[in-house]
Amino acid sequence: MPRFPRSISAIVLFLGLVPALTLVMGGVVGFGAARPEIMKEMMLPDAVGVTTLQNTPWEALQGDGDPQAEAIVRRYLETLKSQGLDVNKQGVWMQSGASMLVNHQGTTPLSVASLTKVATSLAALETWGAAHQFDTLVYATGPIQNGVLQGNLVIQGSGDPMFVWEEAIALGNTLNTLGIQQVTGELVITGNFFMNFDFDPMKSGEFLKQALNSKAWSGELSEQYAQLKPRPNKPTVIVNGNVRAIENLDLNAMNAKVIIKHQSLPLMHLIKRLNVYSNNIMAESLSRSIGGPQITAQRAASAAGISAQEISLVNGSGLGVENRISPHAVSQMFSAIARHAERNGFTVSDLFPISGTDVGTLIDRRIPKHAVIKTGTLNEVCALSGILPTRDRGLVWFSVVNYGSQIEGFRRQQDLLLQQLQAYWGTPKNRAFSITPTPKVNMPQSELGATRRNQVL
Repeated sequence: MPRFPRSISAIVLFLGLVPALTLVMGGVVGFGAARPEIMKEMMLPDAVGVTTLQNTPWEALQGDGDPQAEAIVRRYLETLKSQGLDVNKQGVWMQSGASMLVNHQGTTPLSVASLTKVATSLAALETWGAAHQFDTLVYATGPIQNGVLQGNLVIQGSGDPMFVWEEAIALGNTLNTLGIQQVTGELVITGNFFMNFDFDPMKSGEFLKQALNSKAWSGELSEQYAQLKPRPNKPTVIVNGNVRAIENLDLNAMNAKVIIKHQSLPLMHLIKRLNVYSNNIMAESLSRSIGGPQITAQRAASAAGISAQEISLVNGSGLGVENRISPHAVSQMFSAIARHAERNGFTVSDLFPISGTDVGTLIDRRIPKHAVIKTGTLNEVCALSGILPTRDRGLVWFSVVNYGSQIEGFRRQQDLLLQQLQAYWGTPKNRAFSITPTPKVNMPQSELGATRRNQVL
């Protein structure tokens, strides 16, 4: 079982690991069946080492696959069959550059749990771009006199999926720098604002009210503050009135004046945190802001160049069995994200967990080092997708979807499968640049609670 991180915000991120109910899947595609044939056949070497090709496994070319890799996967499926599992309910897709390597039910849409977040991540990048920040505006409805705001404090959100304790403490300190220590009126919540991964605006408002006034902190919040490095000042902004949530607020009628613009972490950092801990609330928030699950699916399919028949979403997180994506489609979306990252000066490793580096959902896994990974887990679904670095095949883009109740067993067998495939194709001497984290993205603005993201207006 995962060992939870100490940070309160990181603990809440593990909401993404909560399992849902049962899964029913169907359909059979055997080795060599239903291969996409958008591109015409051309000659490619077995060892595809060209960076451009490795980063662009668009649609696979017609070909015979890799017989030895297929044999390894066939033994893997036979092991599952010997355990009483239906191999027709397992999906595998593997591809290197434009070379299809293994296909077992690869183009059949299956319940993939949190592999859904690959689609949501791609759609978000296509919608806003990696540098996008969600603005939370703070308004005052009266004058500030002797440290007292004579009126209401209004918070207008725009969909920041990671406004947590650290961000609220930083906002409180910025209010203090403006000379505000007390609010005579109410704390009014409007727009798309939520805090600590709770969509309820009233609860979010209560969280914020508590965070602004260190004298009212709970034990949990005090413990979270004690872990912050460097430790910021403790804010003191006492709101005398109640919390009120108003969906459509006429700020002009309230004579409200914007005093602070808080900017979220850049989208690329939000996506990285979302995927490391597979956070359902963050993913669902992004999907809703995009326009809902159908728009999310359409945008992701268009960006990846996949058929709309291979992806169907009812939410942006993968919580529940209704979302269905083919293993092939997940790999295509992964590669589209890698291309987006390359065009914008960073890598796919800046957006997804890295084996041997990140923890989160990869804790206790035995996946080959430097693989870039996304996991998916429900009560009866265990899925894994990403990029396996190899010596002979370069970057192998893979997706494995398992159906059954023995989740821990699936995880061990998936890890062993990747180990065996890397042993066959060889371990690369050096990590490919295209899956190496970009140092420049680890900048101060990526830190939670950074007051530099609060702009006084």
